[in-house]
Amino acid sequence: MSMSALMSTLRAAGRKHLSAGTLCTKTLTGSYLFRIEQYKRLQNMVANGTFIKSGTFSVGGHDWRIHCYPNGENGNEGSISLYLKHDSHDKTGDATADFHMSILDHAGRPLCTDGKIQSSNVTDGQTQGNAQNFPSDAYLTVRWEDFVNVQVQYLDEEEYLKDGCLSILCDVTVLDTRTTDYRAGCVVPPSDLHQQLTEVLWESKEGVDVEIEVGGETFPAHRWMLAARSPVFKAELLQSSAALSSRIRVDNMDAGVFKALIHFIYTDTLPKEMMERQETLATTMAKPLLLAADRYKLERLKLICEDILCGHIDVKSVGATLAFADQHSCRMLKEACMEFLADPANLEAAVSTRGFEKL
Repeated sequence: MSMSALMSTLRAAGRKHLSAGTLCTKTLTGSYLFRIEQYKRLQNMVANGTFIKSGTFSVGGHDWRIHCYPNGENGNEGSISLYLKHDSHDKTGDATADFHMSILDHAGRPLCTDGKIQSSNVTDGQTQGNAQNFPSDAYLTVRWEDFVNVQVQYLDEEEYLKDGCLSILCDVTVLDTRTTDYRAGCVVPPSDLHQQLTEVLWESKEGVDVEIEVGGETFPAHRWMLAARSPVFKAELLQSSAALSSRIRVDNMDAGVFKALIHFIYTDTLPKEMMERQETLATTMAKPLLLAADRYKLERLKLICEDILCGHIDVKSVGATLAFADQHSCRMLKEACMEFLADPANLEAAVSTRGFEKL
């Protein structure tokens, strides 16, 4: 029974002064990748009981940090202790959250997830299921003592410490509860204009008025949509001789790259299948798609491709990637390469590779 029906029934039963509210509950999930360079050297140099901390990341309206003890917390020397710290309690108040931490191999696969979860320094901490209440100065900790004593010491460097880096993934789920007072009247649903435009224009292709030939394939499109999103398409489709043609051709571009490009023009996102295969995207598609974005002045798409490439810099690729970034004015990618090479060990290893000859 709806709230309005319940209210009507209760009022009819004689409850004239009746008010009501609804507790709405939802979960908000976010992830943070904490990458620690030269991990083994750091573990040997840092004393037991000393921690390093990640940058701040936001999930569910709260700020969080990872505190990592490379050589274990007090009394747990030789292990790794990981804490999730609620970093915005003064501003956002208590939070209820669940989290999982994983050590990733070079392909992004988790070596270990969860571990032993326990509370530490939590005042009146209350656990329901897997969710932990975070009052002031609260931590949740994952201690992988026996696991890491054995595994980190003999960790396959090629698999889990590639280029000397340890990658830790933290997934945080925050429980968000809010009470809304009942008011008689209609409920206005949230806007779904973006979804409607995607369905009508991209998926159904209703009203297309131009066809684009690329690499032997044909892509139907809306002239006004292309012109609105790209100044290059605008000049070509509305302000040149092509404005009178219902068919144009794009040279020097792979059909698969153009398919991703036009998908982004309509939806402002990359195709789902590409995002699910980040490793493949980075090695085969990110560079040509960045060039296509640069060609058609799609700055947001160019930055997305830069960001993907920034996450896949290694000793073998850094030389070629740095040359590519410099050639195509990719500031963020260039800075990421320079930061990678600032490590003397990475620089020494990279100089001997064939890709470094391009610099």
